[in-house]
Amino acid sequence: MAYYSTYYALSFPSFLVVVIALYLLFTDSGESFNVGRYLEETSPFVWGSLGTALCIGFSVLGAGWGIFLTGSSILGGGVRTPRISTKNLISIIFCEVVAIYGVIMGIVYSAKLQNVPEPVLYTRENYFTGFALFFGGLTVGVCNLFCGICVGVAGSTAALADASDPNLFVKVLVVEVFGSVLGLFGLIMGLLMIGNATEFTVGVSCGF
Repeated sequence: MAYYSTYYALSFPSFLVVVIALYLLFTDSGESFNVGRYLEETSPFVWGSLGTALCIGFSVLGAGWGIFLTGSSILGGGVRTPRISTKNLISIIFCEVVAIYGVIMGIVYSAKLQNVPEPVLYTRENYFTGFALFFGGLTVGVCNLFCGICVGVAGSTAALADASDPNLFVKVLVVEVFGSVLGLFGLIMGLLMIGNATEFTVGVSCGF
């Protein structure tokens, strides 16, 4: 049943894209499906703001998911083994750090968004900044999303292992620490991707 659900979930969007593409092709509207034109006509503010939103949104989603996984195991295991409740709160802190990474990068990205009049907004420099913020925010957000899930699963395992055998807690915690470093990698890459991006500036509109 799960196989067919996955099959239909993947095949329907593909079928829909093919139908739309064929409709545009046979109605002499193929030029409407122009990715380059879409990228050129979309405001750099949209790309920058969307990148900032994805950065914070995915980071908070990953942190919440990790806290959900870890917290449920801590509460469940703490019913029969109360001693694990305090010690395993470090797993919750690791998950929360993932959201802090996203907030920090969101603040850094938002500093690049300066108010520029629309007639002089569409310059190469502003496009570069907008695209850098978008893909940088997407990179940070996705890294933090999977980092939060990784830390949540590792933290959940650490709580259950500690409830069974106290000597296993430190060993599993090492795995959790390495999992939390994944979010730091995303943060570093996000900073590198916007290293050459300037703030939105007023300039002569480029002729694409």
